[in-house]
Amino acid sequence: MGETEWLSDQETRAWEGFLATSALLDRRIEHQLREEAGVSQPQYEILVRLERAPEGELRMTELADLLLTSKSGLSYQVTQMERSGLVRRRTCSTDVRGVFAVLTEKGRDTLYGAAPGHVALVRRLMFDQLTSEQVAVLADGFGAVSRRLRDDDTA
Repeated sequence: MGETEWLSDQETRAWEGFLATSALLDRRIEHQLREEAGVSQPQYEILVRLERAPEGELRMTELADLLLTSKSGLSYQVTQMERSGLVRRRTCSTDVRGVFAVLTEKGRDTLYGAAPGHVALVRRLMFDQLTSEQVAVLADGFGAVSRRLRDDDTA
């Protein structure tokens, strides 16, 4: 093995800033969504993805891929959401192994009720502190990192 190339001071600041920001944002967003909408952050993201999908439904495997989560983790969340009436499952008529998650009217209403407060919180906690140039740099940087991580997962 070669020598470790330690992080520079600037890289260390960026990494520590990312870790702190990620943890603090997750905590605040989770709290807001639970208090105002009665859903967790992963459940909110499921509602968002289903609302954007044609007919308000996606195959569970496709939904797991979009959310970057395991099939078992998604299945757990969807089961909880089914109990609350936010989604339902339906089997695929052409593939007995295929299962779809389907957004219900209650799920759509929950999403529409939660979205304004969620967006306002994200804007207040993150974007109001940044210039448009900083947002562009973050978007480009996080996009590059996520593409690399996705490529590594498929290799």
